[in-house]
Amino acid sequence: MDLFILFHNSYILFLYQMGDSIQLKDEGNQHFQSGDTDKAIECYSKAIKACKDKKVLAIIYRNRSACYLKKVSSSIDVDAADIKALYRRCQALEKLGKLDMAFKDVQRCATIEPKNKTFLETLRRLGADIQSKLKSTFSTDSRVQNMFDILLDDEMEKDKREKAANNLIVLSREDAGAERIFENNGVPLLLNMMETGKPEMILAAVRTLSGMCTGHKARAMAIIHMVGVDKMCSIMAVDNEEIALATCNLFQCINDSLTDGCGYGFAALNSSKDLKTILLSLVEMVASKKVSGHGRDQALNLLIKNVPRKNIKKNNDNSKSLFTIDHGLKKILKVCGQVPELPDQLPLTDNTQLIASVLLTKIYDDLTCDPERDNFRDICDEYIKSKIDPNDMDKTIHAINTISGLLQGPFDVGNALVGRQGIMEMMVALCGSEREVDQMVAVEALIHSSSKMSRASFIITNGVSLLKDIYKKTTNEKIKIRSLVGLCKLGSAGGDDYALRQFAEGSTEKLAKQCRKWLCNPKIDTRTRKWAIEGLAYLTNDADVKDDFVEDEAALKAMFELAKSKDKTIIYSVACTLVNCTNCYEKKDIIPELVQLAKFSKQHVPEQHPKDKKDFIEKRVKRLLKAGIISALAVMVKADSSILTNHTKEMLSRVFLALSLDPKDRGTIVAQGGGKALIPLALEGTDAGKTKASHAIAKIAAISNPEIAFPGERVYEVVRPLVSLLQTDKDGLQNFEALRGLTNLAGYSEKLRVKIVKEKALPEIENYMFEDHDQIRQAATECMCNLVSCKEVQDRYLEDGNDKLKLMVLLCGEDDDDLQVAAAGALAMLTGAQKKLCHKLTLVTTQWLEILQRLCLQTIPSIQHRGIVIVYNMLNSDDSELAKKLMESELLEILSVIGKAEDNPKRQDVIDAARTCLVKAMDLGLIKPFTSLP
Repeated sequence: MDLFILFHNSYILFLYQMGDSIQLKDEGNQHFQSGDTDKAIECYSKAIKACKDKKVLAIIYRNRSACYLKKVSSSIDVDAADIKALYRRCQALEKLGKLDMAFKDVQRCATIEPKNKTFLETLRRLGADIQSKLKSTFSTDSRVQNMFDILLDDEMEKDKREKAANNLIVLSREDAGAERIFENNGVPLLLNMMETGKPEMILAAVRTLSGMCTGHKARAMAIIHMVGVDKMCSIMAVDNEEIALATCNLFQCINDSLTDGCGYGFAALNSSKDLKTILLSLVEMVASKKVSGHGRDQALNLLIKNVPRKNIKKNNDNSKSLFTIDHGLKKILKVCGQVPELPDQLPLTDNTQLIASVLLTKIYDDLTCDPERDNFRDICDEYIKSKIDPNDMDKTIHAINTISGLLQGPFDVGNALVGRQGIMEMMVALCGSEREVDQMVAVEALIHSSSKMSRASFIITNGVSLLKDIYKKTTNEKIKIRSLVGLCKLGSAGGDDYALRQFAEGSTEKLAKQCRKWLCNPKIDTRTRKWAIEGLAYLTNDADVKDDFVEDEAALKAMFELAKSKDKTIIYSVACTLVNCTNCYEKKDIIPELVQLAKFSKQHVPEQHPKDKKDFIEKRVKRLLKAGIISALAVMVKADSSILTNHTKEMLSRVFLALSLDPKDRGTIVAQGGGKALIPLALEGTDAGKTKASHAIAKIAAISNPEIAFPGERVYEVVRPLVSLLQTDKDGLQNFEALRGLTNLAGYSEKLRVKIVKEKALPEIENYMFEDHDQIRQAATECMCNLVSCKEVQDRYLEDGNDKLKLMVLLCGEDDDDLQVAAAGALAMLTGAQKKLCHKLTLVTTQWLEILQRLCLQTIPSIQHRGIVIVYNMLNSDDSELAKKLMESELLEILSVIGKAEDNPKRQDVIDAARTCLVKAMDLGLIKPFTSLP
């Protein structure tokens, strides 16, 4: 009991003292604010004696230090050389933690009294403390913790949080930074950021995790287990396009790290448990109502990227495709069959159903044998049958819409289903339904099913009157447009063959005019206006239609604006339309003899429309450029990779090449970002598409400043496409323009020359220096002339056992002036850079001296100058015998005549070079001074 009383009394005393010290502190604060520093110090000193709480005591000490600081500063203001005041302020600043300011004060003290040990010791100590503090502040661990503190502080300013988020993402992309984040409890903290529910926090966390997973298998596996696949899927499922895309990238980074970049993709049956878990989760997302349209798109995109084999020839294991068919094919078909106009449908974006069709195509193409393809078709057939119900029209139109999806994907599968008994009749019956949604779905199915001539002929016979009837009777613009597109498609069944028009003269122009009218109507929604472009994609096979279309600048601009919209399903139709307008589709060579034979045997002979001739095409290209086609193409190239199929990429490459044919237009293409947009087209896609894009790049690279045409690091990506055009399977024009493009690049920087060498272009360039075609041989020699300043190229000429130097010498003796300029320039640079080549030059051919003399006697100053420079290099090669041989030949007389000539601005370089050679010869003691030289 006595102990309890003692404790109680002590506690009361403690509370009293605490209250007294806080009161004194508050009084001191009031005196400080009013400017009475002395009274403030007195209050703080009493408070220090009374205070027992360490935290409060630290505050009081800091406050008293601030008072002393103020007093000392006042003293220094009166006398700046008051060394005692300076040192006291230094001590006060140190107590306040302001080490940099304290350091400045003691530095001034040490300057005034350089031998004062106290000042010197304080200076050393503060310097060490500052370095330690800086190291701690800027260490990765400290930075990581500081970033998380800022991000998780709700009261922190928004711009500071954004900066911290960006810093964290950047740090995670460096291996050391990613490891520090991981080791400093980073993953749980990132999960805390996700739990905030704030989009910017979730986005920063996901992007940071992506950086941490990239290229590191162990971290990727740890993050999967710490975060959880379900958690990542739930984040990707949110209705936020940026977050869904970022999470998709996280999944891809994990996949790439776990597969060591071998590209086997998600979940082959024998793959790791983690990858199989991810695949199954993605398949579940495809048909889940809880998943947003953006999340569904990204789940489908991941399946497209990682399920089908990347290289069918090298990888014979397609078990992941078979696995996906077994567990997910019906789910993908369900997405294809969704009808947004009906209730209780899955959330979709404008692109979802087309992405699903692309996935179906990829998986079907990955199958290796008939039994596998039969299984795919059987599952599709079974699914369609299960959805057809005469008593439930919603289920039936779901089945028809699924067939539309298959017709846009693996066409053969969809086409087989359309051919099943009763399907076509059902589509026709739905066209006559009173429900507008039935009509709309049926008309779309009819349009997609007529993609092949065999089906089109059936519908031309049976469906044209039906579509015309719907077009005339319906008041719904959406159905009217779709009916019109069906008619457009049927009307274009003959392609660009003028003799195979399906409709009467002028009918296609009327259809096209109506399509342009809808296209330019901003009141109609984007998804419906897309169909107007699809109609034009068919109708522009007709030269009259395409000519009228390019004259309508408003319609062109409306199409280009739609191409830039979020609905990327438009891209294919726009690309088709542009291919037709520029006539850059593949054309078969017409052999006159075969035409005559066909006419004799009364066979059909394709005819060219008068408006498909060269001058009309050129005019159309100019109008397209004026309307802003390049900016639209640049946006289309950046589209989601699954929407931008290889076939679409090829069409865009064809259009770019058609636009770049006229050198005058290439400046416009560069100015609007066309050069940069061509690079991804040249690196990925079909072989034909990559070749066309590379050829367009070559045309631009040949005459443009590389720094402007391909800004930044992009210029180095241009080299590979150009080198690919040097292959022997490419035509002469492609070889020639690739060489010109490489010549321009090689003249730009040493780094680019090294890049050209690394891409193994030298053997190909050297081969073309032997080419019979004069222009190609000249272009190759000019390219080599720009490359010889590179050390690696010079080493090839120094090697024994090849004719590289001999060829260059012999080319200097050719009659072609431009070829001589290039070859002599290359030889001048080689002999100037490598003295050994001066002697080697005399051994490669007995004609070397004669060729050298011919160069020096040339009437063209640029060639003559190069020849004289070669002579100087040989005189300067430290080979006295060679120098003597040169001066004993007719070269001495040639140089003397040139050197004695009067100064002439047009030939001054030649005259000065000759005089320099003569001076060198005099220095070597080979000739005596010329008194008559000017």
